[in-house]
Amino acid sequence: MTSVSLREALFSTVCATNGPDLENMDMRVTAYFIGITLIVIVLVDAFETVVLPRRVTRRVRLVRMFYRMTWPVWSRLAGAFPSPKAQETFLSYYGPLSLPVLLCFWAVVLVFGFSFLYWAPGNAIKTPEHIITFGACIYFSGTTFFTLGLGDIAPNSSFARILIVLQAGMGFAFLAIVISYLPALNQSFARREINISLLDARAGSPPSALEILRRHSQNHAIGALTGLLHEWERWSAELLESHLSFPVLVYFRSQHDNQSWLAALTSILDTCAFVITNLEGESVRQAQLTFAMARHAIVDLALVLHTPPQDPPMDRLPRDDFETLRAFLGKEVLRLQTSSDSIQRLDELRRMYEPYIYALSLRLRLSLPHWIPEMSRADNWQMSAWGRSAGFRQQQTSEKRRDRGHF
Repeated sequence: MTSVSLREALFSTVCATNGPDLENMDMRVTAYFIGITLIVIVLVDAFETVVLPRRVTRRVRLVRMFYRMTWPVWSRLAGAFPSPKAQETFLSYYGPLSLPVLLCFWAVVLVFGFSFLYWAPGNAIKTPEHIITFGACIYFSGTTFFTLGLGDIAPNSSFARILIVLQAGMGFAFLAIVISYLPALNQSFARREINISLLDARAGSPPSALEILRRHSQNHAIGALTGLLHEWERWSAELLESHLSFPVLVYFRSQHDNQSWLAALTSILDTCAFVITNLEGESVRQAQLTFAMARHAIVDLALVLHTPPQDPPMDRLPRDDFETLRAFLGKEVLRLQTSSDSIQRLDELRRMYEPYIYALSLRLRLSLPHWIPEMSRADNWQMSAWGRSAGFRQQQTSEKRRDRGHF
């Protein structure tokens, strides 16, 4: 039913129940229309966000408007903190905090939607002052939605009694469904972070393609690289499924400041691109499969967040760094391809994902890893404030200094 036909139906209903008071008739029909529209919008939005296990392509959504309005403000406020650690801590509050705020936002819109329905008839409720104002309707709608039942305002018609039962049941069910949504969200977040933590000893902190390849070339462990890429192919598929169903997870940040889901995914994409174009061996086929799945995840997430790709202002892998990378890995047990166009093919693969990860890093304020680490840095598992008791006496001073960035 279109909006015009809905207004016509409401107009006929109001005329039948309230007589030919044409002076206020159009205003009452408009109130009915606004109230029903607000209620339907919230219910559809909550269903798509909480219950529907697939992405929603519609651009106009209440939850999308909520995040597009609140995240820029929150991220700008983070810039007021002097240290990067304080900024990261402040940004980490946004994801979990946005959930109860979104719940309150939905509840407020529902309360206002029912307020229009109570106010529209003109005689739906009885107040102690014997005057039906819109403020009284908001108060009555709020007490009904949260099932307070104060009794100072009472229904005055069968229509109002039906609305009370409907709203009270809706409020109870709405809150129960949304609250049950939180455990599923936390479970998806925990599954995402497990592999990110496992990557610490395999790729460094923060992760990098050079460290992944170097550590898997030591002690003839190159076969383990195939297993690692297979695990991350599955992780990328789980990331795609969970974050398309629950897009709010992109705002949930990792436990350590030098780790993130975007940095981990970027380092895996970098590794796969280099393996495909520069290495020989059994890992190449698995790298192709992992690259396809990881690239699929990053592109779809950019699409859901309405974040168009942007070319990075600086080349993440200049020619000199590429030659350094090949020369360094050539000293290991890795078998490098001798093709002269390897850097061109690598650039083609990089152009397939780097504009998307760069745009997402700007949107989410997440740092991207380098191909080659800027300096030697201990992994997170090696860092502790109790170096002496852990047996690292000779590194105690420097370790305490580095530990400030551990969390």
